[in-house]
Amino acid sequence: MAKPVIWITGASSGIGEAAAKKFSKAGYALILSARNEQKLNRVKQACAFPDDCQILTLDLAASADFAKKVATAISFFGHVDILLHNGGISQRSLIKDTLLEVDRRLMEVNYFGTVALTKAILPHFLARKKGQFGVVTSLVGKFGSPYRSSYAGAKHALHGFFDTLRAEHHQDGIAVTLICPGFIRTQVSINAVTGDGSPLGEMDQAQDQGMSPEACAEGIFKALIKKKEEVYIGGKETLAVYLKRFLPGLFSRILRTAKVR
Repeated sequence: MAKPVIWITGASSGIGEAAAKKFSKAGYALILSARNEQKLNRVKQACAFPDDCQILTLDLAASADFAKKVATAISFFGHVDILLHNGGISQRSLIKDTLLEVDRRLMEVNYFGTVALTKAILPHFLARKKGQFGVVTSLVGKFGSPYRSSYAGAKHALHGFFDTLRAEHHQDGIAVTLICPGFIRTQVSINAVTGDGSPLGEMDQAQDQGMSPEACAEGIFKALIKKKEEVYIGGKETLAVYLKRFLPGLFSRILRTAKVR
């Protein structure tokens, strides 16, 4: 039988890299995307079955290329079963210090890039009457957090878009799994943009003490296999989702003093 095919964006490091290794070991054929081809090739060679991995460079800010990128992705193995949206950039800056152009960049990459790629591959899923979107958002897709204003805004927007897509295309065999990681020990804070758009260049303490990317990838794998609608992955910070839902006033007071950077 042909291997199921998963296309992973943001696959050159962190959660994307760990997910690539997990799905390869589980017998999936992989399409690995990010901007850096050299890093993607390193991830490919680290996978259990590198011969079943294809590299497709992709810049989420270059949505005009997505029709061709999708056609190329489909040509590798004849179809795509799962698109795991994992690419994006994070933020570490106060609202008052953040240039509007930085806010726009965060939305362009994290929201519009993801939406554009989704729309580009959706006809393929509809034609096959099956397909799954795994969308790595964040716990801040469920609640706002200091230093992450537009990052949280983009992640909230993804929840709205993909909840709608799930409802509109359930009858077409399209599944959506929203994946909300908490603090995961990756380079995300080091690469996060600051108020003027420059990288932060340092590791958050909370990030450094977070869950391993491998454990996160295990959670993502289980959620996608079970076709869960939404999953929260991390440590005790995942409890904040429920705290905000049931005790919003208390949650607000805690958030004001929380050490999130």
